[in-house]
Amino acid sequence: MAAIDVPGRRAWGMVPGLLRGASKARRYPLLPIAILLVLLVIPAIFADLIAPHDHRIGNLDDIKMPPFWVGPDVSVKEVVESKTGKREERQGQILLSDAQRRAGIGEATVVGGSPDQEVSVGDEVEIVSQRGGSTKYLLGTDKLGRDILSRIIHGARVSLTVSLLAVVLGGGIGTILGLVAGCFGGVWDSLIMRLVDLMLAFPSILLALVMVAAIGSGYSTVIIVIVVLLWSRYARVVRGEALAIKQSDYVARARVAGASHMRIMIRHIFPNLVNTVIVLATLEVGAVIILESTLSFLGAGIPRPTPAWGVMVADGRELIIANWWIFFFPTMAIVLTVLSMNLLGDWLRDRLDPRLRNV
Repeated sequence: MAAIDVPGRRAWGMVPGLLRGASKARRYPLLPIAILLVLLVIPAIFADLIAPHDHRIGNLDDIKMPPFWVGPDVSVKEVVESKTGKREERQGQILLSDAQRRAGIGEATVVGGSPDQEVSVGDEVEIVSQRGGSTKYLLGTDKLGRDILSRIIHGARVSLTVSLLAVVLGGGIGTILGLVAGCFGGVWDSLIMRLVDLMLAFPSILLALVMVAAIGSGYSTVIIVIVVLLWSRYARVVRGEALAIKQSDYVARARVAGASHMRIMIRHIFPNLVNTVIVLATLEVGAVIILESTLSFLGAGIPRPTPAWGVMVADGRELIIANWWIFFFPTMAIVLTVLSMNLLGDWLRDRLDPRLRNV
């Protein structure tokens, strides 16, 4: 007897496959990768195409506009000839000349008193003390009327460029020195590791400020400062891994076969360090973004008017109460980017380290 193909049965048979697909998807850090793509990678590559406004030019008529979902702040005040009385009473009063001026430009409307809607003494007026948001500026504007969203998008290019250059240069220098110290040992090991201890003994921010004061602030200065602060971390980790790998059996057999120190280092030790270097580089990207933002926040990093995230946070720190969006959105961009990069680094460590793969 032939089986009947029921659509419901066919759909039910697809459920196990979907569940297996969902189980495999949970093995990958999809959310951190998506956040990094949206906040860092795509804006950095296509900033000129996707930024809705020019990040360098502001409109003085649109200063400190809130995000598009924030409505206007309206208050009701009584029109008087002159402000008298206690300080608390003055907050609810406005001069006749000021009320007429505001009504004339559309910032105030009469809500009581004259039936002809002309402002006179004794009337109550609604005054828009802060305009509402507009879809023209989705995340609002700063104190110079510049679009915050456009500046965050272009700031991603600064953060990605600085972090990649600093991690590649600092990681390369640290990896080479760590390999030399771990493989050759002796005087080279003592000299390099004492230099590493010296670098790690200095407070990072203090050393960075001293270097910036000595050579001046700028884009290249920030990269040089971060490289100087970063290489010692790679050198210490790589040196420890190299010492452990050097005790392996295959390294001993290569040494017995007559291989030189350089050949052992390049052909046998370095390939087994690549996973460690990749994981460390991923984790250090977040640290580099925080360090660059800190230097820019202190005025010793990327100079204005370049839209670095740290510069944007510094511009909004004095307005955090009245105009919170100027400070909030670049801060959240830093937090989400660094958190996502750390989560991605933890996942890579678990995947690339054979000792943790089955834990």
